[in-house]
Amino acid sequence: MPRAGAPLAAEAAPSPVPGVTTIDAERIVGQQDVELVAEGGAVLRRDGAVLTADRITYREALDEIEAEGNVELRRGEDRLSGPKVQMRMDEQTGELQTPSYVIHRMSRKGGIERPVTGSGQASVIRFEGENQYRLEDATWSTCKPQDPDWYIKAGELELDYDREVGVARDSTVVFKDTPIFYMPWVEFPLVAQRKSGFLPPTFGTSNKSGVELTVPYYWNIAPNYDATLVPRYISRRGLQLGGQYRYLTDTMQGETSLEWLSSDSVTGQSNRAAGSIRHQQNFGYGFSGALDLNGVSDKEYFEDLSSRLAVAAQTNLLRQAVLSYGSGDWWSASAMVQSFQTLSGDKPYRRLPRLWLGGERTVWGGGEFNLNTEYVRFAHPDAAKPEGSRTTLYPTIQWPLGTSAYTLTPKFGVHYTRYDLSRPLTVGEESITRAVPTFSLDSSVIFERDTTWDGRDMIQTLEPRLYYAYVPYRDQSDIPNFDSGLFDFNFAQIFSENIFSGGDRIANANQLTAAVTSRFIDAETGVERLRAAVGQRFYFEDQRVALNTTTDSGERTSRRSDFLAALGGRIGEITTLDTAWQYNPEDSQTERFNADLRFQPGFAKVVNLGYRYTRDVLRDVDIAAQWPLGGRWYGVARYNRSLRDHRVTEALGGLEYDADCWVFRVVVHRYATNDEDVTQAIYLQLELDGLASVGSSPLDLLRRTVGGYGTINQPMADPVFGRE
Repeated sequence: MPRAGAPLAAEAAPSPVPGVTTIDAERIVGQQDVELVAEGGAVLRRDGAVLTADRITYREALDEIEAEGNVELRRGEDRLSGPKVQMRMDEQTGELQTPSYVIHRMSRKGGIERPVTGSGQASVIRFEGENQYRLEDATWSTCKPQDPDWYIKAGELELDYDREVGVARDSTVVFKDTPIFYMPWVEFPLVAQRKSGFLPPTFGTSNKSGVELTVPYYWNIAPNYDATLVPRYISRRGLQLGGQYRYLTDTMQGETSLEWLSSDSVTGQSNRAAGSIRHQQNFGYGFSGALDLNGVSDKEYFEDLSSRLAVAAQTNLLRQAVLSYGSGDWWSASAMVQSFQTLSGDKPYRRLPRLWLGGERTVWGGGEFNLNTEYVRFAHPDAAKPEGSRTTLYPTIQWPLGTSAYTLTPKFGVHYTRYDLSRPLTVGEESITRAVPTFSLDSSVIFERDTTWDGRDMIQTLEPRLYYAYVPYRDQSDIPNFDSGLFDFNFAQIFSENIFSGGDRIANANQLTAAVTSRFIDAETGVERLRAAVGQRFYFEDQRVALNTTTDSGERTSRRSDFLAALGGRIGEITTLDTAWQYNPEDSQTERFNADLRFQPGFAKVVNLGYRYTRDVLRDVDIAAQWPLGGRWYGVARYNRSLRDHRVTEALGGLEYDADCWVFRVVVHRYATNDEDVTQAIYLQLELDGLASVGSSPLDLLRRTVGGYGTINQPMADPVFGRE
């Protein structure tokens, strides 16, 4: 439907009728249904596409157009321009000479959508159907189209926006006008989606391994299966081969990882390896299972071959299989076998097997009945250690009483345990039984008042709480300790019946815990702004049960516990505080004190100050920060020092540069692996947004060591910010 008229404005609406072609121009000549020639600000519209040029020739019988002079083809936010184009409209085939192009798509990662723009130039672009482009002598980049900082330069470039994949042949990645690596053939994601192919190499250096170079290959087997092959050259040690396989289905998920070094040039050891298998499966009908197997070839493997503190510090590697059943009603059950590979320290007991049955349901008058039963067979490779089985039956019942303003909850229970020992702790004591009744009474009251703080309406609460527990004494000196330990003394533990974890030790108790908590709650949002708490436990009899009967008397004769206090919350719009204090009134000394202060005025602006003190154990200061330095530069740092040992435990320093379409990071990391040894590593990373990352990524390290770290090339709404 042609018509002559004024030139079309850039934001003109597309043709409202699908399949109908409209043409506007200052002059239109020709014969309708045969050939029309539009000149002077010519505009052609068809199904959301807008073509503008100095001259447009349209042959309706062939549904073919030719346009020349300031040609621009637009569809949505996509823009393609050049001096001349010829194409078939219905088939979307043809070619555009010496084009410049900008193509927009949306990428979804981690639940966050963000636009990804691909742009560049070519000698010619051929249209090969909807969303299909083939370019010759072309460039592609996610930078701004004018003077991009980096781009792929390819002899031939295919852009498939249906599969969201690009293919470059005879290509070079150019950064700041400098070629950084050549690729004869490469596939890459157009919108940051998974795609098979070689990943950019990573490199780094550490004092344990020397220079490292890794050239991973990613295999996108299916939407829910993938694998990565990871050959790693370690200059001081040799060639390591590694890989990872991941899978996810409606009924199962998991991953398998393996790495192997045939010969270590530093230690002279052969076949150094590490492996991990993690699997979870839903069998249906309430049954599920999990497998977690981990192992290394030798005890020094992680210390020698890992540059990550969290990995190098591991002492026990879990090997466990679990089968669980949930009835969907009030009870559930599980079966487990568990052992460990111990890299340092004492070896824990193996559970071969552990069978558990538990349940909860409401009974008479609103009572809550809980059943916890367990059978465990404990085994140990040390013949001097006791072995045997433990059967536990622990039913409890409690009646919560009260309202939203006050509560009163009495609780009764009986902890019955039977031991059948093949290697007893005491000669002749192969069968041991223990029955311990328990009683507790928990009460609390909540008072509220309206107040103001920093100009905002607040609700202040006052919440006193009393907790009484009674557990009679039972002699447990002939019972081995398979899995019990002493709980950490804190606000959660002082409101529990037993000071020991596990099932082998049940402490006698006749005690009262008194605590009070006060909160400031924003009256408008309901957000807790500040919390303060104090608490102490009072004893009416001595503690007589010891954790280790051979080395520890376990007796406590004081009549009051250490005093606990805590203060934490948002003390300003950009400042948070978290403190905890444990004070020993008998010795008039502080047992523990922790304080953390975080100043965070905005994204990628955070300073953390921390202090840790444990009497006769540690006294550490911890400083960590991320801050803009100006000119798109950001600094990151962490300094953790033991004042007690007069040494640096962990130190980190780095710089980041954000240039919109690329990010550069350099990080130096140093940490102590033991009292005499340290590991030092350097991370270098060039991240080309939307394409790949070159170098060794320090992001996991930065998120772990710098609380509140913000990844500078992610959108503000990204959930990574502030998570770790």
